Order: sequence, then C-alpha cells, then structure tokens
Amino acid sequence: MQFENSKSFAEALDQEDPLASYRNEFHFPQHAGNPVTYFCGNSLGLQPKKTREYILKELDHWEKEGVEGHFRGDHPWMYYHKFLSAQNARLVGAKESEVVVMNTLTTNLHLLMVSFYRPSKSRYKIIMEGGAFPSDQYGMESQVKFHGFEPEDAIIEAHPREGEHYLRTEDIIALIKKHGDEVALVMFGGVNYYTGQFFDLESITKVGHEVGAQVGFDLAHAAGNVVLELHEWNVDFAVWCSYKYLNAGPGGPSGAFVHERHGNNPELPRFAGWWGHNEEERFKMEKGFIPMQGAEGWQLSNAQIFSFAAYRASLELHDKVGMKALRKKADQLTAYLEFVVEAANRPGLDLNIITPKDKKNRGSQLSILTGANGKALFDHLASRGFICDWREPNVIRLAPVPLYNSYQDVWKFGEALNSFMDLA
Repeated sequence: MQFENSKSFAEALDQEDPLASYRNEFHFPQHAGNPVTYFCGNSLGLQPKKTREYILKELDHWEKEGVEGHFRGDHPWMYYHKFLSAQNARLVGAKESEVVVMNTLTTNLHLLMVSFYRPSKSRYKIIMEGGAFPSDQYGMESQVKFHGFEPEDAIIEAHPREGEHYLRTEDIIALIKKHGDEVALVMFGGVNYYTGQFFDLESITKVGHEVGAQVGFDLAHAAGNVVLELHEWNVDFAVWCSYKYLNAGPGGPSGAFVHERHGNNPELPRFAGWWGHNEEERFKMEKGFIPMQGAEGWQLSNAQIFSFAAYRASLELHDKVGMKALRKKADQLTAYLEFVVEAANRPGLDLNIITPKDKKNRGSQLSILTGANGKALFDHLASRGFICDWREPNVIRLAPVPLYNSYQDVWKFGEALNSFMDLA
C-alpha cells in the first residue's frame, strides 16, 4: 500500500478497518478531558469494558455461595482454569491439553526449568539472547547457580553484530551449533522487549533439538501479539504473561505450554502441588503425587479467581477476532507508524528505528533510538496525551495495538513529532 501522511488518509483507513469497532470495547485513560493516545500496550494493555462485570460476577458468587462457589454456578472455581484453556491454545498454536493458566510469569519460568533444565557435568550451558528482559536474566543466573555452575561459564548470550541493533537468525543458529555438545537449554524471548524483534522460533527450536538441547521461550511480548504455532514447531515449553497485549490487568496470570510428549510423561521431574494432582483423587488428601495429564500437571495451587476472571474478559475479545486477523491489521498499522516516524524525522529529532523492517521479524512494536533531545521529546509527547514507554538510555517504545489503536492515532503521533520541532 502507498501510504500518505494526512488526516484524511488515516480517516479513510479507519473507515475501512474491519476491527475498528473493537476500540469501543476498551476504557481509555483521560488527558485534559480527552482520551489519551495509548501506545503502551506492550507494557500494560488497556482495560476491556467487560472486565469489571466479570470480576463483580465472581465477587457476587463468593458473597452468595461461600465455599460452595468452587462447585456451583456457570464457572465453578474448581474448574476455572479450564475455562481459559481453549482460547489460550488457539492463541499460541497448541492443543488444549498442552496449555494451562496458573501463577505468574517468572514463577512459571522457574517451575518449568525444574523439568527442562537438567544439566550434567558435560551438558550444562544455556543459550539466550543478550539484553533479555531482566526476569529472564535473573532466572537463568539463579538456575545455573542452583545447579552449582557459574553464570559466566554456563550462560552464553547471543549479541547483534557490531553496528547492528538486532540479531540475525543465522548467527543464533551458528552459536547453538558451535556449543552444541555443551548446551542443555536454549531459552529465548519470543519478542525481544527492547528492540521488538520477533525471533524465528521454529528455526531456533529445530537446531536446538538437533544438538540435543531442550528449547523454551518466554512469550511475554509475543502472546497476543504475533502468530504462534508452538505445537507444530515442536517447542518443549513456553510461558507468557497476560497483562501486555492480552489486557488482563496489572499482575495478571501467566500461561504455560508443555508439549504433549512431555506433558503425558508422569516421570518427568517437577515441583508438585495438589492442584496438579490427579483431579479424580485430589480430595482424598493422600500421599503420592500423581500428575494430571498435560500441562495441568504442573499446577501448584488453586486459581486466583479474580485475576482469571479479568483474563477471561480479554481472552473472549482476542478469540473472537483471532490472531491472523489481528496480525493483518497490526502489520499495516505498524508499517504506517514507521512511515509517519520516518516522514517526520529530521536533524534535531535524530530518530533511528531499531526494530526490524521485515514484518515477519516484528510484532506490534517499534523501538526508536533517539538523539540528544530524546527525553525532552518523550516528555513533550506525554504533555500532549501520548502514553509511550521510555527505556534507558535513549529509546522510546511504541506499541500500535490492533484491538484498540487507530490509524488516526498514528497520524496524530506524527503531528506531535512535528510540533516538537516547531518548538525547538
């Protein structure tokens, strides 16, 4: 499509957008009496209007039923996690038995590493991307220390080539092959939080398995953002959060994926809890852990019902639209944002987009490396009602989310960039 940097062009795209009405399903914070222009869905998504209703329904259920709420009503708490499984399976390209909602993100990462990071004296290393989100960095560091290794030796980081901002797939593959005999685990983010790069998860999984390693992914910035096919790609395990592109609210619950070849192996080591025990015998309260089949066998405790209810409200929207339709709009919306930023760029702004240009290698995020006036630009945008994200030392992250962002949002952002230069 040939883009135009004009209000009328943006309005025309919004009128043709089959997903435009979903914007009305969300609450927008206010600035000076008007809705903000919200480009921070890669950090915390907006609140769906159904969220309050779903949480209040569970509060009413608790009020009226007390403990019997576990077994009564439309969504009895005993089985609440099951009401989220089908939608999550479609979200990440999995079988329903391969996914479960439980706990929070980093908790699940550690729980699954108990099962999938099983180092030996000769095969103990972890390969991950350099500059991963701190939770992943800290998780890997603490796991290798727990097993008696030193992070400086046991963790191998993949870094971009000198002068480049994101990784090349061929370099990731070469690094895995180089250390193949020593690698116990390949553990990447699905989408790098800083650059917005979407990694080639299928190729990474294939080469990781070829060298004899397990392969897992932190999909915090990928789930609800990019099309995933975890089962078909043969991924061993994955975890994701629900409060970014999935709009489940601050501290929202995490999803976990365990491929069926592992999920149906009761001998696989894991930390056990009673909610992962055989459902038919759970209330016998007897010794001897018998895991449920599939990912449910990794559960520890009963569901956090109110946060699960918030997640259900958002999942229904995502599931109704589907990831392919979301990505179709997101690709065009992100490309239009790229066009608008490049059109506004000039000396004094000194903007450099460090997210890959190829739509196959990115999701709904552009990371912009700013010049000397970067923080002043960010503050200028905030003063005009643009909610973006500042990352030290000089990057502004923008997330044009297809469920609630419009093409007019993008055009307005370009106008705000121009207004900053007019003030300079």
